[in-house]
Amino acid sequence: MPFRPLIALLLLVLSTVAGADEVAEVQRLLRNGDTTGALQRAERAVAANPRDTRLRFLQGVILLDQQHDVPAMAVFQRLSEEFPELPEPFNNMALLHARAGRLEAARLALETALRNDPGLLTARQNLGDIHLRLALQAWEAVAAVAPADNALQRKLRLSRELVGPTR
Repeated sequence: MPFRPLIALLLLVLSTVAGADEVAEVQRLLRNGDTTGALQRAERAVAANPRDTRLRFLQGVILLDQQHDVPAMAVFQRLSEEFPELPEPFNNMALLHARAGRLEAARLALETALRNDPGLLTARQNLGDIHLRLALQAWEAVAAVAPADNALQRKLRLSRELVGPTR
């Protein structure tokens, strides 16, 4: 299912020049395909400057992309607690919830992201994906009881095609 994490952090608190240099270096490593080096650099930078929200968010995104879901969730959870007005950590927590099959938790996180920033198109699109997956679950439950319903079978086929393979 195409679920989109947010990488840009335009709304986060400005970091120091040193922090900006670290962000640029981590991003350079990522562009060069060195995700392990990027994560190590991000972790060292966060340890040295734990208040730098951009570095912390970038660390979480790298962990998310590497499918290290538990530590990624911890990063985004801490950011959401310290900066509850920011939508991006909630959007990425939703991705992690969805990846784990916790669709209601994903929906709630996305609704929080959209309350914080109603114009956040990535979160809006992700919420649509979650609604589709929730509908698919409901239709599958009905199909288990009434498998001969042709209209329902058509909905199931089309929605499965849209959702794609799930984990």
